[in-house]
Amino acid sequence: GQKNILIEKPGSLYASQLQNLDRLKKSQKIFVAYNRLFYPNLQKLFQLVKKDGGINSCNFTFTEWVDKIDFKKYHPSVYSRWGIANSLHVISMAFRLIGMPKKINCIHSGNLSWHKSGSIFVGSGVSKKGILFSYNADWSSSGRWGIEVTTKKNAYRLVPLEQLYRCPRNSTTWIPVKFDKKYPKIKEGISEQILAMLTKNGKNSSNLVSLREASTFNQVAEKIFGYS
Repeated sequence: GQKNILIEKPGSLYASQLQNLDRLKKSQKIFVAYNRLFYPNLQKLFQLVKKDGGINSCNFTFTEWVDKIDFKKYHPSVYSRWGIANSLHVISMAFRLIGMPKKINCIHSGNLSWHKSGSIFVGSGVSKKGILFSYNADWSSSGRWGIEVTTKKNAYRLVPLEQLYRCPRNSTTWIPVKFDKKYPKIKEGISEQILAMLTKNGKNSSNLVSLREASTFNQVAEKIFGYS
């Protein structure tokens, strides 16, 4: 049988199921397809913040355009945990940048007919790397996905997630940052992810998301969205 397996993100809507699968696997190497962690602009951002001396703080937003959601595509159980099914695209990128939460305070209010746990999500905390972070999303209003991090020299913004902008200290001007796209005709992150899967211990293989890491993403999302 196959020993090197890539499954669709998020792998499961429940952290416990990913943990069970991780315990049951034997010699297989199973990864979850978080292709956005392979975005070339994200890799460029890693280089820039390292050059600046590290990240000071992070803010991210994951407002969903609920009026654009196709509710005929999936089972209702998927939409009831839409934060894991979809918003984790943003959340995983933010926490891959700053490290997983050491402490997190989560507040949610409101509700939608298909998402009972809430429609407004606000929170803050500190990562295991000691980086302060905050987030907000209002699914009952306007907004978009985005991530912003600060260093001692610059602020960097991934808005939209596929782009990268820099705002120098003592400035209000956001400057586009150039970065290499090795596969410009293919959806970003897909080719890089497949290459990492096929190349043992190769470049970018550390960007692959194991079942264990995927379960931690889900655990954090369960707190953020108030899933029981």
